[in-house]
Amino acid sequence: MLILLVEDHRLLAETLIDYLDTRDIECDYAANGNTGMAFARDNRYDAIVLDVGLPDISGLDVCREIRSSGMRDVPILMLTARNELDDKLIGFEAGADDYLIKPFEQRELVARVQALVKRHRGEWAQSTIEIDDLSLDVNGHRAIRAGQLLRLSPVGFKLLHLLARESPNVVPRAAMLDALWGDELPDTDALRSHLYNLRRAVDAPFERPMIETVKGVGVRLVPAPATPR
Repeated sequence: MLILLVEDHRLLAETLIDYLDTRDIECDYAANGNTGMAFARDNRYDAIVLDVGLPDISGLDVCREIRSSGMRDVPILMLTARNELDDKLIGFEAGADDYLIKPFEQRELVARVQALVKRHRGEWAQSTIEIDDLSLDVNGHRAIRAGQLLRLSPVGFKLLHLLARESPNVVPRAAMLDALWGDELPDTDALRSHLYNLRRAVDAPFERPMIETVKGVGVRLVPAPATPR
């Protein structure tokens, strides 16, 4: 998981970053709103932790800007020192998904971020993903295509789940590497090997391939084109 932390209190930020690291959560850090917006525009995050009171521009304005940009659906957890209902309502109207009042327990912040990310990814609501004749039983770690059970390794299923969850969007190579191995990248080009095996299982036995490489961008799982009427 990669998140963006926008917080001007440096000591608090450093403490949070160290704690997040112990929970296998990578963190980019911005000390003000303008830097935070630049990070949000240039990177893809699983969630954003955003302080309301920033030195240059309000965190509310940062939230509105993110919502009007290409990252309009990223989960945003706002941090505030004020516990007034009106302030919270303004934050939700600006596009925040959740609020956390300072001071807070680090464990609660992590729990809230993880819950937002899981909800955003559909990991709670979507236990089955169906794309054309391909069906993924997420909880059972099984994949079936055209009634045929696919033989997949644990890594292969995880990779297929990622592609199916993002379909029809392209999943960049960096996102696949991060989802499979995080910071502990293998020495060899293991991703290429796993993609090859995944194609053998998902595409080779069937007439229409679903896994498509977009050169220089990444890989996507492609549904069948709509039948013209």
